[in-house]
Amino acid sequence: MSNNMKNIEFEKPAYTDWQDAAIKALKGKPFESLFTTTSEGITLQPLYTQESLITKLGDELDRQVATIRSLQSSPVFQVAQQVHADTSEAFFTQLDDSLARGNEVITIDSRVHFEWTEEVLAKLAPYFSEYSFKITVENAQDPLLAVFHHIAADQQQAVRGFIVSQDTISLPAFPNVRSVNADTTIYHYQGANAVQELAYALALAAKLAGQEESFEAFSKQFFVTFAIDTQFFTEIAKLRAFKVLWKAFLAAYGVTENLKVPTVAETSLRSFSKLDVYVNLLRSSNEALSGLIGGADVFTVHPHDVLTKPTEQSIRIARNVSLILKEETNVLKVIDPAGGSYFIESLTADFVKEAWALFLAIEAAGGIDEYTASGKLAEEIETSYQSRIKAVQTRKQSLIGTNIYANPADVLEEATNPLFAHIKRVAAPFEQLRAEMSAADVKTGIVALGTLKSSKPRADFVTGFLNTVGLVPEKSEPVGTVEEAVAWLKATEAKYVVIAGNDDDTKAFVTAILAEKPAHIIVDVAGKFKDEEQAWLANGLNGFIFAGQNIIEKLQSVFTSMKEVQR
Repeated sequence: MSNNMKNIEFEKPAYTDWQDAAIKALKGKPFESLFTTTSEGITLQPLYTQESLITKLGDELDRQVATIRSLQSSPVFQVAQQVHADTSEAFFTQLDDSLARGNEVITIDSRVHFEWTEEVLAKLAPYFSEYSFKITVENAQDPLLAVFHHIAADQQQAVRGFIVSQDTISLPAFPNVRSVNADTTIYHYQGANAVQELAYALALAAKLAGQEESFEAFSKQFFVTFAIDTQFFTEIAKLRAFKVLWKAFLAAYGVTENLKVPTVAETSLRSFSKLDVYVNLLRSSNEALSGLIGGADVFTVHPHDVLTKPTEQSIRIARNVSLILKEETNVLKVIDPAGGSYFIESLTADFVKEAWALFLAIEAAGGIDEYTASGKLAEEIETSYQSRIKAVQTRKQSLIGTNIYANPADVLEEATNPLFAHIKRVAAPFEQLRAEMSAADVKTGIVALGTLKSSKPRADFVTGFLNTVGLVPEKSEPVGTVEEAVAWLKATEAKYVVIAGNDDDTKAFVTAILAEKPAHIIVDVAGKFKDEEQAWLANGLNGFIFAGQNIIEKLQSVFTSMKEVQR
């Protein structure tokens, strides 16, 4: 029996066989319903095969894989733990602790609560001689930059690090400090998608290369900065695509050798929320793993409570995310671990194609500065942002703990870390409306029509819908008559009530309930009832709650109506 099993060969199914099975399982829905369009406008297939990838890319596939592997700047993934401290004493204590516990890159944002005095800078300078660093400064006059004045001449050659700045910082005495940066995080945090970030990185590189005396001098100073979001495969493909685009960029400048450019990355905060903050830990772990697989050279994991005020515990956890991924996933033992994946290779190629086309359009418009001045760049990013925030507010994209499975008992922190106040986070509208609802002490309720079994699905949906802004509706016992429903409405303190029942019960009860409901109560119905909609609205119904609806627009409208009724 065992020998026979070893000799059995299973027939390899063709794509058409799988497609036929999928169509049968869809039970009448079109096969195209399995296709997904990303925010970049790229259509994702339900299944990728070796044959489809070769058909799509041909000889380009081998070149793509070879390019990505040859341009990996470093075989390591360096941990860059940012220091968060209110005083210089706490700063050095935390810095020493982080370095002792696995931090590899000194990471500092110059906007701190203490002054960069000569004494503090003199104490910091020896660290820069011993460890690599990533510092973020506001401009060329930033006081943190004076730290380089405290480094002895015989040590300057050995100093290695990155300076992130909107200005180009010139440090000719420090040849191994890269200070020419295409910082795409400024676009990412305004809402840019992966294709836009890649194109803007190249456009910034073209601008910065033109400011240097030679391309060789530029390449030795240049590095790129990305924020890595929660779309796991998208972000892997984004980092890989940049290497392919960089190769094409070099070719455009007549450079044939592989000039490697470091990729400095961080976990994105635009999907972070002040609600259910421990979910941010899951988001950042997911983002860090995609950065590791995608080939980032230096990576910063932000603490899960960084939007308010990081603690010693959250900082330690953030650092350990990188350390655990490095040590326990074995990803670094493989060159380009995503290489050869039919899906990721295809997505990488799509990003390369679309980003290069956008880059050429930017260059044709006169470069990144002209493109920005024309308003086109801002328009593109705003369109991308609106698409993303709409997806969250309609639950097409889940933001656990915020737009789905929200915990109304969560205390919303009012404090905001000023370093990240500018980020257009998709959770922010939920946080803002929750704060307003809480301050107004909004009372809501649900009338459950019919039996518990028939009313529970829609009642639970409405509860989850209201929970997203911190509301806990008072629920009636299942009511079987109009009189019971009206009696409950007259007794409740709720000013906004949703009627929840199955289609038959809702159609049978609503008209009579509307005729007798207290005038001060705003009433909605759970579900879609196109045939009855106009008549119910004419008889005093406020509206409907249903799946796919924009949660923020709906509840903001309800809140506005409640305030008008109270006046």
